[in-house]
Amino acid sequence: MHWLIKSEPDVFSIEDLKKVKQEPWTGVRNYQARNFMWHEMQPGELAIFYHSNAKPSGAAGVAKVASEPYPDPTQFDPKSEYFDPKATEDKPRWWLVDFQHVATFKELIPLDTMKADAALAEMMVCQKGTRLSINPVEKKHFNRMLKIAKVKI
Repeated sequence: MHWLIKSEPDVFSIEDLKKVKQEPWTGVRNYQARNFMWHEMQPGELAIFYHSNAKPSGAAGVAKVASEPYPDPTQFDPKSEYFDPKATEDKPRWWLVDFQHVATFKELIPLDTMKADAALAEMMVCQKGTRLSINPVEKKHFNRMLKIAKVKI
């Protein structure tokens, strides 16, 4: 399985991931996105790293799932914007995985370019109204993205 993970580049970019090498994907507060990390992602799976809320938004590189899922520590921290008073150490509500940097695209692949490509039009991120921060990506779409980016992995 492949994935698409979104992050605002002014908060955490592909360049930031490259610098730190590995990062916990904290702060996801959507149950469907959480469930993808908690129940479906496997270490070693690859993800398109997508810069959201940018001008333009688009695919910036590739990351790899680098851990088994574990409770998101920000849910327990009252000082965190992601604090959840209903979460307890015994019954965490939010889970995450770590990601590692794999590749940075030489050029961002804008969402408009992705939507205009007939081979990518079915991708969840290309669908109107899709706002999930984590999306499954079919192998054919993942491979097409790498081809557009001229990246071999």
